[in-house]
Amino acid sequence: MTIDVTVRRRLEAQGFVGLDDAELGELAPWLRWSPSLCTLFMIIGVAMQSPSILWALAVTALLGAILPFHPFDLLYNYGMRFLTGTRPLPHHGPQRRFACGIATAWLVATGWAFHSGSTIVGYALGVPLILVAALVSVTHFCIPSLIYNTLFSHRGSQGA
Repeated sequence: MTIDVTVRRRLEAQGFVGLDDAELGELAPWLRWSPSLCTLFMIIGVAMQSPSILWALAVTALLGAILPFHPFDLLYNYGMRFLTGTRPLPHHGPQRRFACGIATAWLVATGWAFHSGSTIVGYALGVPLILVAALVSVTHFCIPSLIYNTLFSHRGSQGA
């Protein structure tokens, strides 16, 4: 199985390095699993103006920043992959953990805005958050990973 060079560059920019074309080709669609679930819960949390949902998602994002994997990866690795017949997802590099750290702070702030009754601020924070998460879910282009690579001059693919 071959992998598109742009997709490879975008995934390597997120820290998924050292995977051959067959591995990356098989896993590329599933590396959207956690970002897609996060996007879904962000949409629900913002649409419902729910600090509880946003803060619960912030906890999972914090775990994704601390651990070498996102908690939603466990749903895939210990469930979904047996239905798809694919290998487990690889551990995250520092770029994706950095992205989870940014998401944690952003989710806390968005939840706090709704909690304090600042609905406009909640939407002003929540909608761009959803768009950033949806972008990586759909295209593998991760803005926080790009920021990480720029700040820390991480070698590897930096491109879009």
